[in-house]
Amino acid sequence: MRILVVDGQGGGLGKAIIEGLVRAKIEADIIAVGTNAIATSAMIKAGALHAATGENAVVYNSKKADYILGAMGIAFANSMQGEITPLMATAIGESDAQKVLIPSVKCGVRVMGLTERPLSVYIDELIALLQS
Repeated sequence: MRILVVDGQGGGLGKAIIEGLVRAKIEADIIAVGTNAIATSAMIKAGALHAATGENAVVYNSKKADYILGAMGIAFANSMQGEITPLMATAIGESDAQKVLIPSVKCGVRVMGLTERPLSVYIDELIALLQS
């Protein structure tokens, strides 16, 4: 199983996701892609074995992933303060991978019917989904 974790800004969400995957001993090839070097570095420190930075890395790895994990904003052009380019959002949206996106009001997207919960709860649900 190939898991692509995409994050931007400081990489805190991607770091938390990867730490959860490592802690749960999810057997997968985890690829961390940051929209910037700081985000990528945070995900490497969390335990990602493979990492890359930038638009082309998102486009390339989206084609090869079984799962794409990250904040909901990674699927929307110009979200995350403009860090998600239209090409990145298109690549993620068009990928055959299962997208598991965590809601975040910071991304400027709100899904009706969802109750805001702590990040740790969303990560626990993500881990449970991957283990099933």
